[in-house]
Amino acid sequence: MWLMTPSGFFSIVQKPEDEQAGTLTIRARVRGDLERLRKTCLPGMGEIVANAGTDYRYRARAPRAEVASAMAKIVNDIQYGNFKDEVAREQGKERAGFYGEVWQALYDLPDDAVPAKAPSAAGRRP
Repeated sequence: MWLMTPSGFFSIVQKPEDEQAGTLTIRARVRGDLERLRKTCLPGMGEIVANAGTDYRYRARAPRAEVASAMAKIVNDIQYGNFKDEVAREQGKERAGFYGEVWQALYDLPDDAVPAKAPSAAGRRP
């Protein structure tokens, strides 16, 4: 799941090692995003690991239940009427510009571009 908040951009996934541990992996392109997440709503997040050889430079693991609580806190703390303006206020106009580029790419997404669930290989037409 991608999560864009006024304080950071995150990719939250369940890696194979997370399943048994009951954790989720939170990935970010910017270390400060993970540091802010820890400080504001996810104090139980583990060590931030850098340069693990993937497309996300930084990552950390946290208990699944704590990630869910952090997401609820993020939602409950919303007090702004315009997301990109809030990003600019918290992180500056440059970061808001990057978020705006993502917004524009999604704005151009056709309404019926991709079915909600792709058919199985057996059900596809040749």
